[in-house]
Amino acid sequence: MNNIERQKKVILDLMNDKFYVPMKIKELAVILNLPKERRTELEEVLAELLEEGKIILSKRGKYSISKEKRYTGVFTSHEKGFGFVTVEGIEEDFFIPPSKTNGAFHLDTVDIIVDPLPTGKRKEARVVKVISHEITSVIGYFQKNKTFGYVIPDNTRIAEDIYVPGKFTKGAMTGHKVVVQITNYGTKDRKPEGMITEIIGHVNDPGVDIISVVMSYDIPMDFPTEVMEEVEQFPDEVPEKDKEGRLDIRDWTTVTIDGEDAKDLDDAITLFKEGENYKLGVHIADVSNYVREGSPLDKEALHRGTSVYLVDRVIPMLPHKLSNGLCSLNEGVDRLALSCIMDIDKKGNIIGHQIAETVIRSDRRMSYTKVKEILADHNEEAIAEYKELVPMFELMQELSGILRGKRENRGAIDFDFPECKIKIDEKGKPIDIMPYDRNVATKIIEDFMLAANETVAEDFYWQELPFVYRNHEKPEKEKMNKLAAFVSTFGYTMRSSNGEVHPKEVQKLLTNIEGKPEEDLISRITLRSMQRAAYTPECLGHFGLSAKYYSHFTSPIRRYPDLQIHRIIKEQLNGRLNNDRIDHYKNILGNVTKQCSAYERRADDAERDVDKLKKVEYMKNYIGEEFEGVISGITNYGIYVELPNTVEGMIHVNNMRGDHYNFNEETYSMVGEITGRSYKLGQSIRIVVDRCDKITKTIDFLFA
Repeated sequence: MNNIERQKKVILDLMNDKFYVPMKIKELAVILNLPKERRTELEEVLAELLEEGKIILSKRGKYSISKEKRYTGVFTSHEKGFGFVTVEGIEEDFFIPPSKTNGAFHLDTVDIIVDPLPTGKRKEARVVKVISHEITSVIGYFQKNKTFGYVIPDNTRIAEDIYVPGKFTKGAMTGHKVVVQITNYGTKDRKPEGMITEIIGHVNDPGVDIISVVMSYDIPMDFPTEVMEEVEQFPDEVPEKDKEGRLDIRDWTTVTIDGEDAKDLDDAITLFKEGENYKLGVHIADVSNYVREGSPLDKEALHRGTSVYLVDRVIPMLPHKLSNGLCSLNEGVDRLALSCIMDIDKKGNIIGHQIAETVIRSDRRMSYTKVKEILADHNEEAIAEYKELVPMFELMQELSGILRGKRENRGAIDFDFPECKIKIDEKGKPIDIMPYDRNVATKIIEDFMLAANETVAEDFYWQELPFVYRNHEKPEKEKMNKLAAFVSTFGYTMRSSNGEVHPKEVQKLLTNIEGKPEEDLISRITLRSMQRAAYTPECLGHFGLSAKYYSHFTSPIRRYPDLQIHRIIKEQLNGRLNNDRIDHYKNILGNVTKQCSAYERRADDAERDVDKLKKVEYMKNYIGEEFEGVISGITNYGIYVELPNTVEGMIHVNNMRGDHYNFNEETYSMVGEITGRSYKLGQSIRIVVDRCDKITKTIDFLFA
């Protein structure tokens, strides 16, 4: 503790004494026995304590301890200048008005003081001190001036441009995407400053836009040398000695079913009947056989947490030699797997199961399209080409329907609104936006993977061993009340008990809106009302699936939590899960799950940003053209409209036909004071594309 901190402690101890009365600086100096020449020093210490909000100064010049509530938390800024502070242990964030951010930068750790009289619904606070900075460099668009430059951050939450003195521009020109290291975070009256450390490329160069997004989220692209050296030691095919001691099911008819462009085939399926019952084998690539705990490869996989799927590339969790080679369940080759083999009765009950290390050989590499052609389209050519497999596919369709029906009966929620696939040309330019085809084949794989995930989770829960669960907690009561009020404006009802809604009520709502114009809108708002799923070592259940036990077992090539539980399963199968190993997993799983959940969110955010970027670029081709859309959001600054191809844009209030519109937060509607014209969620309107901005990733519409 330095001298200033010691003096602060002495003063705070004095003022916290029950006999202390507010004093002026002269009186404090006498009490502290300070000579006149040290009065300036006392003034400095008191000034710091005032700035930190720990003491207050009355109008009569007397100092006393502050009774205001003070917290430390993380500041999240908004492009409009205000922000929020998240404090650990407090459920609701604190709102920070633009005038009270005190120069705080996005993701800074700050001290705040809560305002005793909130002006809005949310508690307000003011930042009194910035403790530390999380962000040290920013990716953005460089704009050159005569003697200096500035960077417009890609992250729209960073509200201010970053000033770059001329000598620190590194030769960057207007239009370059750059990395700028922050040298001064600025104040409420002064912009942040920085120096260019890397020029990524020109904004119009192919791929630069996506690389910028990847770098802005600090997602690692290249694998370290020691990882690649480790991978080079692996053979191209599975050695015979690695197959020993495993359940050999190479004679079982086995297929993989994936998208046409998939290269990491990490799950394969076997299905046949034994009497009245089905025997379903879900075989998952045994990645943990190669990725050993604590190795450079393992540390890098944890550092990545997940593979990231972008429109023009995949940033894999594991190098391609494993993900596309040795661990990919390719057709006609022997592969090591961890299998969940389930006995299922005709009602969909899993009446027995076996989890085993296996050796498998996939007979055919099938695509969703081909299986759909066989089962849904009854395409004669496809049926002839795969005639020996058709009976198994028909059995798959039968069992899939039974499992799905059983899940629906218990209340599992099926969000079936259109997701999009963005098609790009060789230069990275978007040429089409198409809905994903969610068909009979994709549903078969989905149903079988869910069955395996639940079976494995329940097995290890009752063994009372350390494990990683995928939890989806119950929605917050307030959000459910708001959702119920919202859907009531469309004539739908949601029953609740003490504010708690059963998944069946959500399922019933989604069934009732099926095929209606408002289906996509209500589905999306319902999804936004849910909690976010996360990984934890505790089994808390999965609300969306209405499941008591759920884990992620089926994708260890691309998800670290799956790889983690494969290790635990294999140690248990081989009798190596002794007390020391159990203690080891108990110690590490808290941090592992927290990190994996955070990196999953990072990947989701990057994927969403790239999609938004490509949608903006695509819609630039249609400026001035007219489309039919649906109002997907209403705020006090404008109306969001979603087009059938999932592109969303905004009609700003100042472009709304010269009227003054009042926003009703309860009904999510707007009414014009002069015209009486009203707009509400789900309403169909015609728009014209007005402006597309790749820098801010925004699209502006006008009324047609």
